[in-house]
Amino acid sequence: MRTYDFTPLWRSTIGFDRLFDLLDETQRAVEDHYPPYNIERLGEDRYQISLALAGFSPDELAITAEANVLTVEGRKTDKDAREYLYQGISARPFKRQFNLADYVQVTNASFDNGLLRIELVREIPEAMKPRRIAIGVAPVETIVQQKAA
Repeated sequence: MRTYDFTPLWRSTIGFDRLFDLLDETQRAVEDHYPPYNIERLGEDRYQISLALAGFSPDELAITAEANVLTVEGRKTDKDAREYLYQGISARPFKRQFNLADYVQVTNASFDNGLLRIELVREIPEAMKPRRIAIGVAPVETIVQQKAA
């Protein structure tokens, strides 16, 4: 994979720090595919993340949303020493992070049949939404002509 030098962009842009940090982070990250997940768009400003967490229970999971990053962590608390002939269901600890856009908030999380579903909504504040500005008409001054004496 290629690596890109963002230095020229740093010199000529203002306020895009987070975007360049995300791009830089994706170049360095080693992709771990556990646990498998889906990201769905449910509507114009509604999303859902589904994680397949077979073998985990809700009390073994932690969801944290902080500074535009959603973190899902899981750690098995099963202390029973079991002897597996074959272990195909992974029970290893994990930490999965999702970078969220501005104004995206977690609204709900549910765990059902081994699937953790996290619902997200993007709520843009009224002050940030586009608004229509009325155009007023300036008063027209009337010029009175006076006759020369």
